[in-house]
Amino acid sequence: MKEKKIISEDMMTLPELREELIAIRENRSKGEEGDDTARSISYELRKSIDHADSLSKCSVETTKSLLSILESMEKTKPEIACRIVNIMPKSRDEIRAIYAKERFTLLPEDLDQILDTLHKFE
Repeated sequence: MKEKKIISEDMMTLPELREELIAIRENRSKGEEGDDTARSISYELRKSIDHADSLSKCSVETTKSLLSILESMEKTKPEIACRIVNIMPKSRDEIRAIYAKERFTLLPEDLDQILDTLHKFE
């Protein structure tokens, strides 16, 4: 039995994931004309692209710049910044829900700073 190992792991935002999935779809569709397996796209891939389409709220360039701004903030780790970019919360309560598992609470000023940053990129 073969064992599979994770070689590397990178965080991605939904718009970046969407671009990767579309690239995979394009590579698979460039098969030979007579090859039906290369031309058909799996159900899972179609559903994944649809899911990323419906949930992504901004472009790849916007997410990269927003991620860099959020990661530069004091209490924002890269994982949390990625979650914030994917969800694009609209209120303080939504941001608090993202930070719920952390061992610290955000001050109202920190929440407002994150919300102001998100509003700039809408």
